This record gives sequence, structure tokens and C-alpha cells, in this order.
Amino acid sequence: MEPLFNTVLLTGTGETMERLFDLDFQLLHDAAWSALAVFILFLAMSYFLFNPIKEILKKRQDRIEGDLNSAARDKEEAAELKSQYEDKIRNVEKESEEILSEARKKAVANENRIVAEAKEEASRIISQAREEAKLEKQKAYDEMKTEMIQIASLMAQKVVSASIDTTVQDSLVEETLKEVGEKTWQS
Repeated sequence: MEPLFNTVLLTGTGETMERLFDLDFQLLHDAAWSALAVFILFLAMSYFLFNPIKEILKKRQDRIEGDLNSAARDKEEAAELKSQYEDKIRNVEKESEEILSEARKKAVANENRIVAEAKEEASRIISQAREEAKLEKQKAYDEMKTEMIQIASLMAQKVVSASIDTTVQDSLVEETLKEVGEKTWQS
């Protein structure tokens, strides 16, 4: 194996010229094509992985907003129902005071039940939607992590397989995974 700094080139005049790092046109050409291939692969992965996940999350968010709006309408209807009962109670004559007292109790209990149910349903919908969004996000991250590891492994195997044996290749893959670490996939 030649040292990196001792490569000697002969010029057209017979003089020798040292090359730094054994850089030649073929190596630069291959490196440029590899970089272009990785960039194109990144764009394809962005299009086929990130965009569908964004659409799924957007649809889920729209559905949650619709559920929240529905809960708000139910609450408004309950408040309107309360005001209707209060108006009826004010306009009733004194003769039906006992009947109105019973109706008032029922209206207040019904209002409290409807409001409590609406609040409970809205809270349940919000917590369920948050949990679903969290699970979908984690699932998408896990899938993306697995795909990127497989692709990186395949690319590294193809690039490196011609020049190093499997022991060196395995140690490079392990070293790379340790350097990248879990924090990279979670950010």
C-alpha cells in the first residue's frame, strides 16, 4: 500500500510532481455521481414518505377540529335550551308554580347532564385524538427510521464491498450506527 503523500507524477517535461491524497479525475467523478444519487434518493424518499404522512396528519387534524366544532355546537344548543326553559318559567302563572318547580329541577338537571356530557365527550375526543396523533407520529418515525437504515446499509454495502472485506465493513456499519445514535432519529 502506498503512502498518501508519496505519489509521484511525471509531467510532460520529465519532471516529477507529487499528488496530494491520490486524487484523480475518476475518483472525483465517482464521488460526484454518488452525491447526486444520494440527493435524488433523498428527494424520492421525501416525496414518497413525508408527503403521505403529512396528508394523513392533516386529515386527522381536520377531523378533530370538526369534532371540536360539533361539541361547541352541542354546548350552544344546551345553553339555548337552558334559556328557553328559563323563559318558560318566567312566563308561567302563579297557579302552576308547583308544576314549574318540578320542570325547573328537571331542566337544570338536564342542562347539567348535557353540559357535563358535552364536556366529557369533548375531553375524550381531544385526548383520543392527541393519543392517535402521537401514535401515528411515532409509527411514522419508526417506519422512516427502518427504511433509512435499510437504504443506508444497502448503499454502504454496494459502495464499500468492492474495496474492503466483510469484517471491516461490519465494523464500519456498527461505528456509523453508534455515531448517529438514537437522538438523530427522534429529532
